[in-house]
Amino acid sequence: MKKNFPPFPSRCLPVLASLIAATLCHAQPMVVAPDKTNGVYQVGDTVHWTVEWEGGTNPPAARYLLKSGGLTKVGQGDLTFSNDMATVDSQFDKPNTMLLEVDWLTNPVWGGAVAAPDKIFPAAPPPDDFDTFWEAKLEELEKIPANAQLEKVDSGKPGVAYWKITLDNINGTHIEGQLARPATGAKFPALLILQYAGVYKLQKSWVTDRAKDGWLALDIEAHDIPIDQPDSYYKEESAGPLKNYWNIGNDDRDKSYYLRMYLSCVQAMKYLKSRPDWNGKTLVVMGQSQGGQQTLMLAGLCPNDVTAALALVPAASDMLAPEVSRASGFPNWYFNTAGKDPKKVHEASRYYDPVNFARHIKCPVLIALGLHDEQLAPPSSILADANEITSSKEVIILANSGHQNVHGSQEPFFRRADIWLSVLREGKPVPVMQ
Repeated sequence: MKKNFPPFPSRCLPVLASLIAATLCHAQPMVVAPDKTNGVYQVGDTVHWTVEWEGGTNPPAARYLLKSGGLTKVGQGDLTFSNDMATVDSQFDKPNTMLLEVDWLTNPVWGGAVAAPDKIFPAAPPPDDFDTFWEAKLEELEKIPANAQLEKVDSGKPGVAYWKITLDNINGTHIEGQLARPATGAKFPALLILQYAGVYKLQKSWVTDRAKDGWLALDIEAHDIPIDQPDSYYKEESAGPLKNYWNIGNDDRDKSYYLRMYLSCVQAMKYLKSRPDWNGKTLVVMGQSQGGQQTLMLAGLCPNDVTAALALVPAASDMLAPEVSRASGFPNWYFNTAGKDPKKVHEASRYYDPVNFARHIKCPVLIALGLHDEQLAPPSSILADANEITSSKEVIILANSGHQNVHGSQEPFFRRADIWLSVLREGKPVPVMQ
């Protein structure tokens, strides 16, 4: 499964490098853990945190910071070690998450906990005209034929056929992607793969591996750019027209950069359903981070078209969470107003927030959050998503994970995703674990 939830590369998103550098480093000799290994508590419980030094020398000077909901500071101070061990206590007074950050000589380390995870809800309801806004956008898209342009390319994998593909999208834009399927056979289940944040090329294996397993797999760029240029091309795009793309038009719901991105997912899904080699039954959508964001959006915007949705650490959720003293997900539009009218940015963000799509989802959903995820996809924001979903769902709380699969921290999700995809490929019911 990991091959289709690729790691979030710092080279693709330099502005976030400082946020994820710590999670990409080698094993830290400073270890933070709550007293419950699963990190799950009840309201009123006290979390007894341990901070252990495993460096083989005397512990260095270290400070701790406790943040409720990933945002509000509720405690801080110096750590006092005895026999290489220090302790910190915190108490939950309501359903929420808690993040313990320890700063020392090198990168910070984190521990996470949550109380009453099924009782954390979105900070605000959707806009009154949320549904009519998106109905109008879907009507606009309906007038644009996909006009698929396919270029067959060697897949590099025996038994797999592979194409580069271009589809038409709104406002004269295009959708660039890659398509693969078994070289023989007539009908296949469909899999739509949506991409994490950044500006980068697509890896052929992301679809060919799935096609080898029997899928009709389509993977699309989040941007209107070629999928296979030299790395220098993507660096130039990232530093030029796509620099901080997440802020483009973020103060106007009709001009948001995410409008084209979201509708590209719909057009790609419609194209898959139109293909004569689709089996007419199974269409699964999946993605990580920004890809998870798009996954929940698509499952909610087109609830009758998606068979199952798999979202790993979905971003951009619960955008108004700071109003209830919780952190929102990247791109953090609540604070990231970039010199614009904050009220307009906040209002526009509501139309792109996965929590407002989640309430319409009808299919089974596999969703995962990392209790250490500090700013990219805070656990409280993902629980706000999950608790709006009324269809069958499986929520995986990754107690020892941040935004990345560091040292196998996201393996519980990958194992379940493999099982889900296996049964979905065979047309069987999803084995949701409550």
